[in-house]
Order: sequence, then C-alpha cells, then structure tokens
Amino acid sequence: MTDHPAKVPVLIVDDDPSMRAALRQWIRLAGFETREVATPDEALTRLSRDFTGCVVTDVMLDGEDGMSLLRRIVELDADLPVVLITGHGDVPMAVEAMRAGAYDFVEKPFDPDHIADVVRRACDKRMLVMENRALRMQLTDSAGLESRLLGASSAMEALRRQVLHFAATDAAVLIVGETGTGKEVIAQALHDFSPRKDGPFMAINAAALPEAMVEAELFGHEAGAFTGADRRRVGRIEAAGGGVLFLDEIVSMPLPLQPKLLRVLQEKKVDRIGGTQPVDVDIRLVSAANLDPAEAVRSGHLREDLLFRVNAIELRVPPLRERGRDALLLFDTFVNRFAARYGLDAPAASARDEAFLLTYAWPGNVRELRNAAERFVLNAPVSPQPLEALVTGRHDTGALPAAGGLKDLMDAYERNLIEGSLRRHGGRIQEVMGELNLPRRTLNEKMTRLGLSRERTGLADTTET
Repeated sequence: MTDHPAKVPVLIVDDDPSMRAALRQWIRLAGFETREVATPDEALTRLSRDFTGCVVTDVMLDGEDGMSLLRRIVELDADLPVVLITGHGDVPMAVEAMRAGAYDFVEKPFDPDHIADVVRRACDKRMLVMENRALRMQLTDSAGLESRLLGASSAMEALRRQVLHFAATDAAVLIVGETGTGKEVIAQALHDFSPRKDGPFMAINAAALPEAMVEAELFGHEAGAFTGADRRRVGRIEAAGGGVLFLDEIVSMPLPLQPKLLRVLQEKKVDRIGGTQPVDVDIRLVSAANLDPAEAVRSGHLREDLLFRVNAIELRVPPLRERGRDALLLFDTFVNRFAARYGLDAPAASARDEAFLLTYAWPGNVRELRNAAERFVLNAPVSPQPLEALVTGRHDTGALPAAGGLKDLMDAYERNLIEGSLRRHGGRIQEVMGELNLPRRTLNEKMTRLGLSRERTGLADTTET
C-alpha cells in the first residue's frame, strides 16, 4: 500500500449532499484531501492539467450524466483518473465509460475500504504521470538551457544545474562574474524557466544611467513630482509586476537609493516619486555584479543589509579562461551562427587558431570571443588572418606554425600557454609555476627551449616573486 503525501486532492462530484458527506468521510480517513462540488460545470472550474489527484463522480447527475463529464475531463487531460460511482442498472454505462477513458467504477452499495483502495490506486497512477511529466519538462528545459549557456566544462554543467534548480524558486538571486561572462543571459534564463515565465522581464543597468535618472527609472513618479514630470510614469519595478526585475551592476546603484530598494524587497511596495500612497508590487529580483559583493560592502559601494536581501542565492559565473576547452566549442558555434547570418561559408580554425583560443586570457570573456568569431567570419573571404592578429592587433604571430608536425604544434601550444601565463601574472614566475603546476627548473628549461623570456613578453621590469 502506497503512502500518499498530505494534501493529495480528490474531487467529489455528486448532487446528493448525503453521498458527498459519506464520500468525504471515507476518503479523508484514507489520508486524502477532499474537494466537493454538485455539478459538472463546477467540477471543471476546479480541474486543470496540474491537478495532482483524481476525480470521483456519480454516473447520474442532475442535468448532466457522468459520461458527459468524463468526455470533458478527457479533453482537458486524458491522464486524469476518473472513478465512477454507479447504481446496479448503470453498469452497462460504466463499462462504456471505461472504454471512453474512465479509470474504474464502483457499484452501489459499496464497501468504504473498497472505494478508498480504488482512490489510492488512481492517485498512485496520477502521481506517476505527474512525475514523468516533470521529468520530461526538466529534460526539455535542460536541453533549452544548454543551447543558451554553452559549454561542456564541469563549471558550466554545474552552473546549468543551479540555474534550473533555482529558477523554480522565487528567491532573490545575485549573479557575480566578470564583464562579458553572460550574466544577463543567466538572468533571462532564470525568468524563462520559472513559474514567472509569462510575466515581464525588465532589465535596467544601474551603471549606464545618470544618477539623477536611476530613481525615476526604478520607482517611477507622479505628475508634477519634479520639473518636466508632466505625467505619471510607472517605474521599472512596478512594470515588472508578476515577473522578474533584472538590476545589472547593482553595486553602481547610488547609496541614497539603496534603502528605498531595500524597502521594496521587504515590504513588497514601491513609492513613486511625489506619490502619497505606496503601490503593491510582486516581483522577483535578479541582480548582477562584476565585483565581489563582500568587497563592495567593505569599500562602501553596497549596503550590507541590501546585500543580505539580494543574495539569498548567489551564482558565480566562471571566466572563460577557467573553462578549459569551452573556448573551442563557443568559437565554433559563433562562427557557424555568423556565417549563416551573413550568408558566408564558415571558415575553419587552424591549429594555430585553436592554440590561441586555448591559451589567450580572454579578458572580455564570452563577449570578446563572440566579437572575434564575427571578425573571423567577415575577414575570411577577403583578408584571412590568424585569429591572434584579429584579437590582439599583433601581426608578429610567428610563434604558431601555419602547418607542421605534431612536435611543432605541441611546441607552439606550450609556447602560447607559458607566454599567456606570464602576461596574466605580470611575469611573476612563482604564480606562473603555480598556475601551470610546474617546478622552476622544468619551467626554465621549457622557456629556454621555446625561446621565451620575461624580456620577450615585455615584462622585463616586473619584480619577480
């Protein structure tokens, strides 16, 4: 016998109050919640594809028979179990109903234990249907999210799992990551895969607006609130009602306005500029920062009490340089997309291009890589260049061979890897050793063999640590 969680609903449809009362008692004793109506029309207002229990209905109802109700329920959701209660003379009709999709029928007079058992089995079946639907939806969402947040690295796989999990909640999310890592894409996904997906997605960049405009953009204003306010304006917070407000660069929000945003999050009300009555709002806040939020608090750019409100969930987005071979996957995807957009053939990346993709630090992250792919596609038919030249502007890119054997390619890969690490760490050998997990002697030998030095990388004046 399956134990059912509390509050699994059973809808009782019967025009006889005494029968409804009896069914209520027996079904509740079996551990279910009951909802009771007298007519088919009332029943249909209580049902949807999200209904998690079953329906128990008499075959003979005042004004409409149970068969008609069954057909309407099957149209709504063919997997919603319907249990029919029949009199002795109604058995042929009940058999017909079974053929039409009813789950089972119980003949009057019936044993209370028997109807409880039928209801229990019907709800077992419904729970299995709902679990399978949720699994299929999760798989669909996962595939859809994978096309947005591209990457096969473990860091990106973990990030996609987090996004899908937290999208189902209504908690405030703070997305932390470097510029160009795709924070707005993640915010949009948190909206699109959430119960708020049919509501608005309102985005505002606090760093991109003059300080004088931020308050009016976020909170709105009444007519006459200030010079030039000739009519009422609804702010972004209010316009995001029922959906998601994405506040990018939250650490750039003027400090005097941060308590006002805190009140919105605490009280679920917004005060328009010049208004006398607060306006109720229903939003989910997703915010983003390219600085460490704790450091923003220490430096006085972000109130600590606001941070506690906006980061109930904190998502860290890895920079591209920490995502391994994802750069190759992303570049190939972007190249094919831009080739299709511009009606051009997709150029193939050479070995030297791939080595550069894997060793360049990509300070602009995915945004910079996307721009590089677009330039790569557009230049290929008329002025093909190594990817490194397109990205860095350096045309002395002889470090990577256009072609060659495996040793040449491996040497070129190592050279770019070590040179990239030297540049990232300002020539500090100890940090290069740590990043590449190489002892000093091995690193020195490789640098000598590959013709690398701190002077060659333009870091001769850097103090070694």
